[in-house]
Amino acid sequence: MRDKTVSAADAAALIRDGDTITTSGFVGIGVPDELLKALQDRFAETSAPRGLTLFFAAGQGDGKERGLNRLAGDGLLKRVIGGHWGLIPRVGQLALQGAIEGYNLPQGVISHLYRDIAAGKPGTVTKVGLGTFVDPRLEGGKINAAASEDLVSLIEIGGEEHLFYKAMPIDVALLRGTTADAAGNVTMEKEALVLDNLAQAMAVRNSGGVVIVQVERIVAPRTLNPREVVIPAALVDAIVVSERENHAQTYATPYSHFFTGRYRAPEDAAETMPLDARKIIARRAAFELPINGVVNLGIGMPEGVAAVAGEEGLLKHVTLTAEPGVVGGQPASGLDFVAAVNTDASIPQNQQFDFYDGGGLDMACLGLAEVDAVGNVNVSRFGPKLAGAGGFINISQNAREVVFAGAFTAGGLQIDISDGRLTIAQEGRSSKFREEVEQVTFSGRRAAELGRTILYVTERCVFALEEDGLHLIEVAPGVDVDRDILAQMAFRPNTSHVREMDGRIFREDPMGLRHDLLELDLGSRITLDTANQRLFMNLEKMRLRTPEDVEKIRARVVELLDPLEHRVDAVANYDHTRIDEEIEDLWADTVAKLRERYYRNVSRYSRSAFMRMKLGRALGRDQAPHIFETAEDAQQALES
Repeated sequence: MRDKTVSAADAAALIRDGDTITTSGFVGIGVPDELLKALQDRFAETSAPRGLTLFFAAGQGDGKERGLNRLAGDGLLKRVIGGHWGLIPRVGQLALQGAIEGYNLPQGVISHLYRDIAAGKPGTVTKVGLGTFVDPRLEGGKINAAASEDLVSLIEIGGEEHLFYKAMPIDVALLRGTTADAAGNVTMEKEALVLDNLAQAMAVRNSGGVVIVQVERIVAPRTLNPREVVIPAALVDAIVVSERENHAQTYATPYSHFFTGRYRAPEDAAETMPLDARKIIARRAAFELPINGVVNLGIGMPEGVAAVAGEEGLLKHVTLTAEPGVVGGQPASGLDFVAAVNTDASIPQNQQFDFYDGGGLDMACLGLAEVDAVGNVNVSRFGPKLAGAGGFINISQNAREVVFAGAFTAGGLQIDISDGRLTIAQEGRSSKFREEVEQVTFSGRRAAELGRTILYVTERCVFALEEDGLHLIEVAPGVDVDRDILAQMAFRPNTSHVREMDGRIFREDPMGLRHDLLELDLGSRITLDTANQRLFMNLEKMRLRTPEDVEKIRARVVELLDPLEHRVDAVANYDHTRIDEEIEDLWADTVAKLRERYYRNVSRYSRSAFMRMKLGRALGRDQAPHIFETAEDAQQALES
């Protein structure tokens, strides 16, 4: 049995001029820094290899010198195709200057391309990227003029538009594990994430290339548990034992047992966030958390939602996930992003994106940097700054509900919170709400056409996306709409129906959100006005998930109305109500039977055009539903 152990320098010598290389890692996790440093050193000493193509899914770097930033030597790279560029500014600068051919494709697409290249397919077919800067009708994912080859094309399948992402052979994989035997079997027991290591190794092996894996240690042959082997020896050409300083678990944490999933961290009460703009935004976004649902939280401002969920006792009632494969638990932040503690599972990144792309996310909370009048969002490029899309396109395009979270203005914003009211002490220097975004990372038009539920949450107000663009729907107490909102925007949203944000958001005490989201509290939600003989059903923000939920509502209505000898009028508030598809028919049948038995007239309202359409479709099977946009309209309909 051949011993595949080599030095880092000998491994770097296997890379030839013009090769296409792929690297493992996500932010500061699982990055093969020993191999990248060896390649950097070889190039510094010999000016070889030259003209490489770098192909990666998630940006691996610390924003300074480590990770892929090591490969920014003049002439080392010719082409770079990557998902997220924000932490590799040295390479990003080469793309912005036109010194290399630069491409930015969705992280999940690149993750799937590894599998498709391994399978010998010509490329990846998906709807991910339609309507965004990746769409060839816009920019085709090209960062600069030097990127002349079309890697993305528009195709039609079954009468529907799709994008085709071109596959390419990969010559070298620079990967990372924990333990290897001399034959090349590799385990990852101390790594925080599994990532795409296996798919990348297969893609390179089947391209006729070289697979090099950095590990912490070598053990005797056939002593590894085969169930723990992530990359089998048949796919591995060389093993390099890393120096300790180039094999930290993350760029922020040398090693944590909790990040491996082998131990659970104590579930002590997390430190309470201070009541500032960040917490206000996170609190309002937390109102959208789907109980028993699956959620993705993006980096930056959305990270606060997990902290608020912890304060409100909700973490056990939602499944938080992250795109590189984290399922359950609580993801970390900063350069630990997205190592996680107390997870349910850690799966390969490409399979996580299968779940995301197929609509598995009940909700996603993502950042926002620019928003325009039709609801487009830009987080990927701003003048001289290249952040890249990362997994943002996959996630935002396919989640059932998306909450974009961010401060209303950027650069120096200061707020005061007193007695439950918010005032702007100092306005930010630049507006985020622009007539047109610089780059379309999220297509508002496409989302509106598909009837997606999309909110834009800031510290002072909330917008909702409707077919005609953005609607201002909530304003913080103390905020002047004209001065603090409209005057700071480059366009005017629809302001026909605005209400005040929940006052609990702006006070120090816990909000009691657990009760709101977990308890139906039907005694206060469903009431009878005996004087006017009118039943009020407040289903706002409720999520009906099970037949038991439907039965509880039916029983409450029967309890109030069965003793009466006459019928009553009914008004139902469906604002932000969620009815799971599995019980839509049951809900429609229940409503029809209640109407037939107890109601004289019924009117319903919801500000969401999508909800009105959905209710009309569901309830219209057995009756002609009257669904209005406001409570006033619904009341007037009954009066008339």
